[in-house]
Amino acid sequence: MSKTLVIAEKPSVGRDLARVLPGPFTKGEGFLEGPEHIVTWAVGHLVQLAEPDEYDDRFKKWRMADLPIVPDRFKLVVRDERSKKQMNVIKRLLVREDVELVVNACDAGREGELIFAYLYEKAASKKPVQRLWLNSMTPAAIKQAFGGLRDAKELATLEAAARSRSEADWIVGMNATRAATIRLRSAFDGAVSLGRVQTPTLAILAKREQEIRDFVPEPYWVVDAVFDPVAEPAGRVYEGRYHAGAAGGLRGGRSASQDGEQASRGARVRPARSPSSRSPSARSARRCSTT
Repeated sequence: MSKTLVIAEKPSVGRDLARVLPGPFTKGEGFLEGPEHIVTWAVGHLVQLAEPDEYDDRFKKWRMADLPIVPDRFKLVVRDERSKKQMNVIKRLLVREDVELVVNACDAGREGELIFAYLYEKAASKKPVQRLWLNSMTPAAIKQAFGGLRDAKELATLEAAARSRSEADWIVGMNATRAATIRLRSAFDGAVSLGRVQTPTLAILAKREQEIRDFVPEPYWVVDAVFDPVAEPAGRVYEGRYHAGAAGGLRGGRSASQDGEQASRGARVRPARSPSSRSPSARSARRCSTT
């Protein structure tokens, strides 16, 4: 009897899928097997882009003359020993004669698409692939998704976007890190790590931190007033605050343009008081300091 190999992104998701699929399932080393399906998982990124020295031994030494490093075709390598163990499990399952279909059950998104694409390419499998697109992990949603599996070709552009992002990160990170490390070798001990996302994010944080440290408190005045129109309708009382540059100069309640001069005539500002002594009806100007 033919079986379908389902590859999830992590073990917990694989177990959730197995609970919904026809059972019973028996536990193997790195997979679960049922009468119609075999469920395994990637444990995150099993495969990654190779380091520069995997392309040429001369890249083992960091030299400015070798930059930029831009491979014609990017190589894939298994991340580490733990990843290699699970990758071997997936390879063995992919070559089983009773496995006729592969289901990509990695997370629904660009990164999930990349995780599956890299491991499937590294395994050199040619078996047909369908995509399980899950937006919820409820049993009903899982059953519905398995009932509407999509052809993997429908998501080819998402995979291409994921590969482009990954390769761009590699090109920027590898080249910028080497260039910065070589130039700043006399000032820094070790590598100067730069990246497409990491470096601008760090720059934003550093800039904001410097702004906070350079900040000098300055006293300023805030004018609050309670407005009581002198014309009808009576009893229309509201609070307002003066803002320099604002339309009409006032905010809060009705705008000055609505009440016109009658509101202005009803506003008075008293000498400054402490915040604790102000009542809701007080006309006051408060002297404040930024902190």
